[in-house]
Amino acid sequence: MLALARAALLASTARAFVTQGSRSVIANARVSAGGRTRRDAATSSGATAAARAASTAASDAGATNPFAAADQRPVVLYDGVCRMCNFWVDWVLDNDPAPGKLRFAALQSTMGRALLERSGRRPDDISSIVLVTPDRALLKSDAVLEIGKTLSLTTPISALVKGVVPRAVADAAYDAVANNRYNIAGKRSYRDAGAPGYADRFLTGEP
Repeated sequence: MLALARAALLASTARAFVTQGSRSVIANARVSAGGRTRRDAATSSGATAAARAASTAASDAGATNPFAAADQRPVVLYDGVCRMCNFWVDWVLDNDPAPGKLRFAALQSTMGRALLERSGRRPDDISSIVLVTPDRALLKSDAVLEIGKTLSLTTPISALVKGVVPRAVADAAYDAVANNRYNIAGKRSYRDAGAPGYADRFLTGEP
């Protein structure tokens, strides 16, 4: 009888250990699973936040860098309130049919100011036309000559200076006209967009 009692006690104790052990294993598994779920959620949340930040940074970069995307066409910066400058922009557009080799932005626009700083100039400097490419910026007569070369055209100034007039003299002539442009042709309302059909050629932005 004593032996039977001892066997029953041992069996009961063993069952208790097994039951307790199973409960502990299940509890540990639940805790582990919960921890993994929280870690996975945190990782997913962090990845989403990082993706959003990267998207916002790319959008901000594109807003002030016209060369951030695939479009690498040069950008002509012009005085948005100068009547003579806008007449010249229209002349270039007439000689640069779609899809066009050049884009445009007013010097006073958000894009224009950003590109001026990118070119090492003050953001409020509207004294000169600027031709901005992905790797350089050209001013004054150099810009006009390069625009003519880009379009395979002879612009009025390029016809005068090409291979004949030194750049210093050409720039002096340019300055003489640019410094008096409002007296010569007056001002017009601010313009940062072209006529219908030219929307993709102008990088807009309020001054």
